[in-house]
Parts: sequence; C-alpha cells; structure tokens
Amino acid sequence: MGERRAAAERLRDAEFAAFAAGAAGRLLHAATLLTGDREEGAELLCAALSRTYADWFRLRGEDPYVHTRGEIVRRFALRPRWRRPRGGLLVPLTVNERLVVVLRLYEGIAEEQTAAQLGMPVDRVRAVCLRATTALQGPRPAAEAAPRVREAAS
Repeated sequence: MGERRAAAERLRDAEFAAFAAGAAGRLLHAATLLTGDREEGAELLCAALSRTYADWFRLRGEDPYVHTRGEIVRRFALRPRWRRPRGGLLVPLTVNERLVVVLRLYEGIAEEQTAAQLGMPVDRVRAVCLRATTALQGPRPAAEAAPRVREAAS
C-alpha cells in the first residue's frame, strides 16, 4: 500500500509541476492585476497554488487552472491585505470592479460564469464592468500625466 501511495504522490508532483510551469505566468499576471504589486501577486498565487496542490487528488477531471483562478479570487476577496492596491492600472477601482475587470476582460470569462463565481447577479456584473471600464478610460489626474510628458520630452 505504501508503494502505491508513493507512486500516486510522485505522479501528482509531476502533473502539478507541469501545470504550474504552464499556467503560473498567466495566473501571476492576474494576481498582480488584482493586488497592484508583483510581490503581493506572487504571494497570492503561491497561496492559491498551495491549495490546488493539496486538492489535486480531489479535482478528478476539473480544470486545475479554473480551480486555481477561483482560489485566487476567493483569497483576494477575503483578505483585506491583498485588497489594498499598491499601484498598477486598476488602482482607482474598487475590489469588485477589479475582480470583474480581471475575470471578464483579462481572463475572458462569460458574464454568467463571472456572476456565479463572484456570487452576484449577471446584471450587476454587467453594470460593474461598464462602470469600471468607464473609470479606466476617464481622464487621468495631472500628477500621473506629468511624468509621462517629461519622459517623452527627454
């Protein structure tokens, strides 16, 4: 029995390593968009990947990418430390707006699936996405625009 278990664990380790090598870059980018900081994003991704690794035997045909992305969303939504953005493009957005923008626009998830994952009605997801994209397209404060002008002039 011990040999079978050891073989199953070796197989899990190899499968998980292959999954993490292939998906970590995109998941890290999503986590970084949410947190606004690469180090915080890496911490969030590491926590989500550790849960995926622990649940690997229970996934049984479920897509590990979807599982890990869901874990990132859950952890981000529940941990106040990760919800305070340190910078990045999405810093003017609220927590829900950042979640909707990352899931809908970066990950390309349908409105219905986003609504189910976030536990909100589809109409609310649509409204939040519209409000967030409008906020992102709006005029930037002069303090943000000034460094870009100076860089272009150099």
